[in-house]
Amino acid sequence: MSFATDATLSRRALLSGLASLGALTLAGCSTTGTSRVATIAEPVRPTIPADVLAKYAARPDEAYPVPAADISHLDPTYWRQEVDNITGEPEGSVVVDTANYVLYLTLPGGRAMRYGVGLGRAGFAWSGEGHIAYKRKWPVWTPPAEMIERQPELEMYRHGQPPGLLNALGARALYIHQGNRDTLYRIHGTMDVASIGKAVSSGCVRLLFQDVIDLHDRVPNGAPILVV
Repeated sequence: MSFATDATLSRRALLSGLASLGALTLAGCSTTGTSRVATIAEPVRPTIPADVLAKYAARPDEAYPVPAADISHLDPTYWRQEVDNITGEPEGSVVVDTANYVLYLTLPGGRAMRYGVGLGRAGFAWSGEGHIAYKRKWPVWTPPAEMIERQPELEMYRHGQPPGLLNALGARALYIHQGNRDTLYRIHGTMDVASIGKAVSSGCVRLLFQDVIDLHDRVPNGAPILVV
């Protein structure tokens, strides 16, 4: 066999091999056959019962209409729910369990309403006993002078931040006193769902708007509070 013939056969074999490889490659891209396409798994979200969704629904009746809270990524532990009173405190007490990021309002019959909370960062947290001196709907927020020193951008609010959805205290505020002294710490609202169950604020106890509205309506002025 001549060199030319051998070269022709070799070229034909090469082209045949490339064609076969191409066919296999195309087969791998097709939607039929045994090939698999890798997919990124979506994070598993808890199934939220209808009654829980209703608790965090929009509140268009408010002075500043409150949007629904997206609790699809919130640990169910932090959903508002009635539980056994494990605090040991008498009826009508507010207890903040900082280790577990929950707040209890003790109820009659050995029960309690439990809310998920966000808490102060290390170095800013407050603990102890006090009482809820008074409450406010859609409060004005006035940052303490030392906070303005740390965050000069807050100077514009030295004489108060007007109420509204973006106000630092949110829809409601409960003011914590010890005796006649204002501790400067508050229980207040937030729309930041991701902050619940975390230490992110400058010391205050934060609840979702829907939860702080519920708590505000249940707690009387003068109620004792224990932050542990």
